[in-house]
Amino acid sequence: MTFDLLTLAWIGAVFLLAGTVKGTIGLGLPSISLGLLAATLDLRVAMILLLAPNLVTNLWQACTGGHFTLLLRRLWLFLLCAAGAIWLGSAGLIAVDTRLLAALLGLLLAIYALIGLTRPPLSLPARHEVWAGPLVGVANGVLTGLTGSFVVPGVPYLQALGLSRDQLVQAMGMLFMASTIALGASLGGRSLLTGELLWLSLAAVLPALLGMGLGRRLRQHLSEAGFKRAFYGALLLLGGYIVLRWLLS
Repeated sequence: MTFDLLTLAWIGAVFLLAGTVKGTIGLGLPSISLGLLAATLDLRVAMILLLAPNLVTNLWQACTGGHFTLLLRRLWLFLLCAAGAIWLGSAGLIAVDTRLLAALLGLLLAIYALIGLTRPPLSLPARHEVWAGPLVGVANGVLTGLTGSFVVPGVPYLQALGLSRDQLVQAMGMLFMASTIALGASLGGRSLLTGELLWLSLAAVLPALLGMGLGRRLRQHLSEAGFKRAFYGALLLLGGYIVLRWLLS
């Protein structure tokens, strides 16, 4: 597969924007980049391009914060199920029309955006984690394998656990990192990876990191709460557009 200069410039711009969002509010790189790329490219290509930037940017988030051991002890079964179930979901990339899967991605992004905008009270008593963690993990993994989205229902589940802000940020990094590794392995195992796409994914790390640096500078001058509302609003529109495009196709 070859890309013209305009497409390459678009890919670089997407990761620059997604990195800027993550640098500003600490999240959003996979959702923004996957949503924008899936709206213009084949979903499977978008998922592959996301691998390296998402792994690099979430490696630091997962391993720093001082709560890694504590979170791993509490979340290991959830993380294991979320990563393991990706292989099951990725089977759909071969068996199901990718336009339908892209519409499912749009729906997941819209749901995630609505949760972020409405902030419903999410709470899960600790006694239910023993069964809810594996169940949510499997659901998250299957949907990740189908669409490349890591956030629903995994992120709302983590938000319901009553973690501190720093613990939640690190836990999301751990989920995204484990899911990215498992997604890469699943795509490779199903012969969907190509050398050109892998190199392009690695090249996309640079604009993503540049965007994160820019986002950290913007954070000093922007309201984080206002920026988050704008982010979730844009994500809702993007998800709705992807679904609408499928309905009208």
